[in-house]
Amino acid sequence: MKLKLLPWAAVLFAVIGMSFLERQHKPTLFIIGDSTVKNGQGNGSNGQWGWGSFIGQYFKSDKINVKNRALGGTSTRTFYNNPKLWQKVLDSIQPGDFVLMQFGHNDSSPIVDTLRARGTIKGNGDDYQEVYNPLLKQNEVVYSYGFYLRRFVKNIQDKGAIAIICSPIPRNAWAGTQIRRSDYALWAKEAAQQSGAFFIPLQDQVIAQYETMGKKKVETEFFDPKDATHTIKAGALLNAKLVAEQLKAQPKVGLKKFM
Repeated sequence: MKLKLLPWAAVLFAVIGMSFLERQHKPTLFIIGDSTVKNGQGNGSNGQWGWGSFIGQYFKSDKINVKNRALGGTSTRTFYNNPKLWQKVLDSIQPGDFVLMQFGHNDSSPIVDTLRARGTIKGNGDDYQEVYNPLLKQNEVVYSYGFYLRRFVKNIQDKGAIAIICSPIPRNAWAGTQIRRSDYALWAKEAAQQSGAFFIPLQDQVIAQYETMGKKKVETEFFDPKDATHTIKAGALLNAKLVAEQLKAQPKVGLKKFM
């Protein structure tokens, strides 16, 4: 009689074990993007910092892992297509994880050149362009900025994880008392809406802060005077704070409980 009950006991213990493991699962927040998210090795060795290097301080390390996988010089196209970058992250994503992304600064580069060949078609459409990539020495189909963002989101959702798109931070570029806006922020928002991802209007949040402070303060306290794109530590800290505030303000994202 006992022997007949053993299989049922095994099933019962397996179910209890799986339930325990699910409760014990520690999710991961992956961050992907360009050098404005992680500059160099992410240690400020050149005086420049990305906001992804500081976002971890807003999370409970015993409740969630935060992994900054951004890489300077990448666009949506080159990060997505490089198997050592996106595919490596994708292979690590588990159900219940989160992926926070911010691209756009390098997507405006030339689509075809002998330097980086990283540009994407402007916009959020489904149009594409067939080109010969001189760096890869092969033909390549290049899509729009928004198209690649939607691809990221689809991959993430297929893994049972949550995707969050940030509009790119603004450059230190002024027109009088106002910061110049980027169309990539609009295309990022559209891609998020179309794909069902959460969206952080980071450009708008940062610009509101910059314009309140004024051009002189921003140029001297948040940027290297020789660089209009990359923030120094104070700028990265401000951007990380704004990202964290947005994540808290959107409880449906599901990250607030880990912060």
